[in-house]
Amino acid sequence: MSKGHTVQRTPNWSLQQLPEMDAEQFHQWQALLESRTGVCVNDQRKVFLQTSLCARMRELSMADYQAYYEHVTQGPTGAIEWSALIDRLTVRETSFMRHRPSYDAVTRHLQAQLAGRTQERPLQLWSVGCASGEEAYSLAMVSEEAMQLAANKQPGYAIWATDISLKALEQGRAGQYPGSRLGGLTDTEKHQWLRAGDKEAFEIVPALRDRICFTRLNILDMAQAPIQDLDIIFCQNLLIYFRRWRRRDLLNLLAKRLAPGGMLMIGLGEIVDWNNPLLERLPDDRVQAYVRRDTNGRLE
Repeated sequence: MSKGHTVQRTPNWSLQQLPEMDAEQFHQWQALLESRTGVCVNDQRKVFLQTSLCARMRELSMADYQAYYEHVTQGPTGAIEWSALIDRLTVRETSFMRHRPSYDAVTRHLQAQLAGRTQERPLQLWSVGCASGEEAYSLAMVSEEAMQLAANKQPGYAIWATDISLKALEQGRAGQYPGSRLGGLTDTEKHQWLRAGDKEAFEIVPALRDRICFTRLNILDMAQAPIQDLDIIFCQNLLIYFRRWRRRDLLNLLAKRLAPGGMLMIGLGEIVDWNNPLLERLPDDRVQAYVRRDTNGRLE
């Protein structure tokens, strides 16, 4: 915070009408969010940004956007506050098996990878932008299914689940969800992988929870992440928040993290003008998935 600047605090500000964010303030916050997370908040989402900021500002009894901006961007205290704000701006509800055809494609791919050969290492999967964990647990469920159908003995699997929000990661680690979030699961899946928990919630069984490592990662720092040789990268409903050029750059980085024969699954239509020489698109109009060629340019 600049020298001599006093943060304006209003004791009963929570009772006042939300202040309007002017164009200059909006562009300032737009630039900050994009530079730190890659997320582009367009003009149509100005209300979302303003509402999220105001919710956090109310908690701090702050009534001025500029004062809060300076508070967030300066010093160690600002770094802590930025982490709290990110939880407001990025945590979104998701669901189990959100797009069933994508998970069906992952199941078939894993079965094909496991059939007729012995894995020298555990399968490695990555849920990119995992939010509160439903996507990662859905991947665990289909991995278990593929393992059970494999005729030969397999060494197992492990799942990385990454997100920028600490609050979302805490929810994922807890593995507890209300019944309203289970709509994508079949009755068989619910019975097999969930147990009744506290306060009418349901808990993921330990057999799945123990397979998943929830870790904080800013997608812009992916180049430094020690995650590689992946058999599945699942990245849905994340790229839509980035500019087109950044989507291509991120996808190119993800392609390099795949093992030969590995699959990259993104959301259908999230990008339409991207090709990578390492990959070949899966011929299935229900999904948008790519398979990495082997070192000789062939599909495994």
